[in-house]
Amino acid sequence: MPQNEGPQHDGAPHERFEEELGALLRSTGDGFGADDRRELVAGGLRRGRRRLVRRRLAVTGGVVALAAVGIGGVYGGSLLGPAGQATTASVAAPPQPGRTGGTGKEPPQAQIPVKDIAAVLKAHTPAGQWQFDDLDGKGQSVTGVYDDGHGKAGVSVGLYRAGGTAESGTGQVTCPDKTLVPFDSCTSERLPGGGRLMVLQGYVYPDKREETKNWRAVLLTKDGILIDASEYNATAEKGSPISRENPPFSPAQLKALVTAEAWRPLTDRLPRFPKQPGKGEDRLPAVPSAAAVQATLRSLLPAGVTVKSHGGGDGHGYVVIDDGKGASLVGVDVQPIRDKAVAELFTGAGVVTLPDGTKVRSTQQPGEKGGAGVVWWSVDTLTPKGFRVAVSAFNSGAQHEAATRAEPALTMEQLKAIALSPKWQKLPLK
Repeated sequence: MPQNEGPQHDGAPHERFEEELGALLRSTGDGFGADDRRELVAGGLRRGRRRLVRRRLAVTGGVVALAAVGIGGVYGGSLLGPAGQATTASVAAPPQPGRTGGTGKEPPQAQIPVKDIAAVLKAHTPAGQWQFDDLDGKGQSVTGVYDDGHGKAGVSVGLYRAGGTAESGTGQVTCPDKTLVPFDSCTSERLPGGGRLMVLQGYVYPDKREETKNWRAVLLTKDGILIDASEYNATAEKGSPISRENPPFSPAQLKALVTAEAWRPLTDRLPRFPKQPGKGEDRLPAVPSAAAVQATLRSLLPAGVTVKSHGGGDGHGYVVIDDGKGASLVGVDVQPIRDKAVAELFTGAGVVTLPDGTKVRSTQQPGEKGGAGVVWWSVDTLTPKGFRVAVSAFNSGAQHEAATRAEPALTMEQLKAIALSPKWQKLPLK
């Protein structure tokens, strides 16, 4: 979530690791093309969810956090403070075709001729000139530049299997929380054939450091297929100047594109996910429900604050509060799982061990989502049994918006009290 005051770095190994990892993720994400980035996001989601660090990289994501590299599935990201931080760099990238949807395993890469994907794309968009990156290869996505005479625009389409469970893919067709991901318009609807469609008009960067718009349509069919189309008002998602006021295709045209029947022969060629794992295999860890997390967070708030809005997902939640001095975003991540990678984040200087063995890391640092003057205060805790609760607060109602006050509405001691509350460990898991 948003962040706070100047970083208090002492050079501890775990902090250096986080700084290096964060820099690597940011620089790497910026350097990937649309398709490569989706692979990066998918891989990150797969590993992150498995470890429950919930780094939703996304080109969109955590409740406050990783919605980083993207969007989708990953709109709900995590707020994890410095220890598990994630960032939302843009609106969202869908999982790569055969990426885990709760199975921990993945099917082989699809071998669809890219020229066939491009042909369907061209046939279901207005007349114009197209230039594609590569039409000789095979895969499950295509990226090109479209020119209708009003300015060139980058366009991409990807075909994916949502995953191996009934819930797989629903995050990709659910509008993100505007508190976390800014956008101009987003609609999500159920279609007559049983599919679900999301059409989003947003931006590549939440803080709009560049005015590149990203308009996106994602269809989740009743058979668990994702058809994802993105367009920009520049020739590429990042690093290219604005070439037109808006992306070329209207929301209605994007809908017509992703719902075209012509995709079916191609999506039929997507490999299927392996059999769902059995007990004790690589299933996702159980976490408290979204409702339970949000209710518990609200119950632990000090008197004198008003909850202006709230949201989140399973295992994490947030509230925007106001004590009469301005809006302040507060979020929590609850991770009831023993994990070596997480444990390593609680070593070195700056970590305090309480009498019962619980480790506590307290951090104050600048915000990272572009909001002017935003600071991020966080308290991250880990019990001897591996139960982790991280609470963060910001001096703004949204990480990407300018600060509304000098400091967050909650003090570091209040954040610590929330994180160490025994209520978290009593929540039922799902």
